[in-house]
Amino acid sequence: MTQDPTRILVCDDETDVREMLEEYLTLRGYDVSPAANASELREILAGRDVDLIVLDINMPGEDGLSLLRSLRPENPVPVIMLTAAGDVVDRIIGLEMGADDYLGKPVDLRELEARLKAVLRRRQSVTEAPADTGAGETARFGDYILDVEAAKMATSDGEELKLTAMEFSLLKVFARNKGRVLNRDQILEQAHDRSWDPFDRSIDIRISRLRRKIEANPEKPQIIRTVRGIGYIYDPSGD
Repeated sequence: MTQDPTRILVCDDETDVREMLEEYLTLRGYDVSPAANASELREILAGRDVDLIVLDINMPGEDGLSLLRSLRPENPVPVIMLTAAGDVVDRIIGLEMGADDYLGKPVDLRELEARLKAVLRRRQSVTEAPADTGAGETARFGDYILDVEAAKMATSDGEELKLTAMEFSLLKVFARNKGRVLNRDQILEQAHDRSWDPFDRSIDIRISRLRRKIEANPEKPQIIRTVRGIGYIYDPSGD
């Protein structure tokens, strides 16, 4: 049976950039829907499902960050943000809002495809039970219990916490390394994503975002703690 092509939504107000990305990704077998602004993006999402959004931050009218804020957390579709080459602040804000990755402009097409594939692999690990997952594998994070096999996190009363693909990958890494200090490089390796730079703040930002979801006091985390100068440790007891 032939597999349906991966559906990519490219939203960028620059016609040349939008057409370049559409042509490149289409030639590589992706089903690409172009959008020039937030209104067109919403119209596409209302009419079809997509597997990933490539979203420019700096657009006139409603910019990419505002659009991302309106999508999260109800819509967990993976998002790769396109940012100005040196715009670190926008990248940080985008990650804090739930973007899955970012890429600076001008866009390197091969790097975009590599990051796109990495994000989609993480999404697949959330929507499909991994082959090496043991039945009933769970871990407690505050009031929530992570069910690795079902790829979801919920309270004992069934209240589910929405997770992005990367958040699930990070939680799974911590669950399988309880009580062990992990440095950033180890986290990258076990999350199966080498597209990050271990010295990049993106890891810290994503963990900070996780803490806001699971910690009673995110400013004084007890479940995923920082080990100064080394990395992070998962302690479900909060001791």
